[in-house]
Amino acid sequence: MSTAKKEYKRVTVKSLVEMKQNGEKISMLTAYDYSMAKIVDSANVDVILVGDSASNVMAGHETTLPITLDQMIYHASSVVKAAKRALVVVDIPFGSYQSDSKGALRSAIRIMKESGGHAVKVEGGLEIKDSVKRIIQAGIPVMGHLGLTPQSIYKFGTYTVRAKEEAEAKKLKEDAKMLEKIGCFGVVLEKIPAQLAKEVAESLTIPVIGIGAGGGVDGQVLVVHDLLGMTHEFNPRFLRRYMNLYDEMGAAIGNYVTDVKSRSFPSEDESY
Repeated sequence: MSTAKKEYKRVTVKSLVEMKQNGEKISMLTAYDYSMAKIVDSANVDVILVGDSASNVMAGHETTLPITLDQMIYHASSVVKAAKRALVVVDIPFGSYQSDSKGALRSAIRIMKESGGHAVKVEGGLEIKDSVKRIIQAGIPVMGHLGLTPQSIYKFGTYTVRAKEEAEAKKLKEDAKMLEKIGCFGVVLEKIPAQLAKEVAESLTIPVIGIGAGGGVDGQVLVVHDLLGMTHEFNPRFLRRYMNLYDEMGAAIGNYVTDVKSRSFPSEDESY
């Protein structure tokens, strides 16, 4: 399989399929605001996920459940303004697509029209099949999400690795195949055994993006605040921190406070 890298001025769902076919790994990161999205996009990240993880890292909630559709649209519209190259995928939040397929379509349409996002992402398999089909039939690209699905945390009761048992692994494989068959352009696999994730990725023609799913998938996604070390309480095995901004930013702000208190800021050169 070729590993030649094609340059994309604008990444699309078609681009991601090409990347998989060419053996090029797909990079995906979250962003929730204009300034961060501008940095992420300029670094040539392929996909920006406006995740419902904004509920945790932006609003301080314990789970992803409280964030609303209006709030997701607000975050997504901010990100879209900054993204010149990346494909912007927006999570449909909990309670906005599970009840019925017509409601799911209304939520997806609102996201696409009001935020300008390029695609939506939903959590679940067979149980949300009708909703996914209706959204796709309306011409809206959909990315699936299987394995650990944070919107179902109270059902699972824990954030531990999913699909270690044979029955759950079998269902995950079936759900992934079903999502591909009904038209999803990609699937996220979260916190499942690496060998299982590899098998799923090899069985599908659409890209499989992993988070805590090993290196045998077609790409990786992380929460940007975790990658940059802006959060410090969250330390799962799959997380690689590329910076320690929590301490660095705290030190910088501490220096500012000291300079203000000591009257060394502003100096004459910093005054008009």
